[in-house]
Amino acid sequence: MPILDAHTVDFFSRSPGQTRRIGMRLGSEIKAGDVVCLQGNLGAGKTTFVQGLAQGWGSLDSVSSPTFILVNMYRRANGDQLFHLDTYRLESIPEAEELDLDTMLTEGALIIEWPERLGNLIPKDRLWINLDHIGDEQRQMRFHANGKRYDVLLDGIRQSFGAG
Repeated sequence: MPILDAHTVDFFSRSPGQTRRIGMRLGSEIKAGDVVCLQGNLGAGKTTFVQGLAQGWGSLDSVSSPTFILVNMYRRANGDQLFHLDTYRLESIPEAEELDLDTMLTEGALIIEWPERLGNLIPKDRLWINLDHIGDEQRQMRFHANGKRYDVLLDGIRQSFGAG
């Protein structure tokens, strides 16, 4: 896992299982108010990553892509919530403003697929993950932390996957 700078790490996943495992590791550290942005083309592994993230977080609910309903909400046994937002079908920033991201962040953690469609509505402090399709099962993942909280999350991933 090459470390590009103090805030950025690249990771090469060789299988969907490995993509899920790194998602699980991150999910085990996610808490209310956290923002994780997932950028990548269709088929890049975003939903597979979120499946692992939700599992590591402790979701009671199964994960599916929210493309057709915009937001899925997952729950833990203690009542915590994880929001999974997919903005692929949003037409405009005013439409995105109606989603009330602030309420989601107050009530839980927020995972955003296609975050580039939200522009400046996304909090400045966040973990941004680019996923690129390399081969049938291989994915290149670039993690970039913006803010101290996300540097801590990134350090945990570095330690878990041998780049630290």
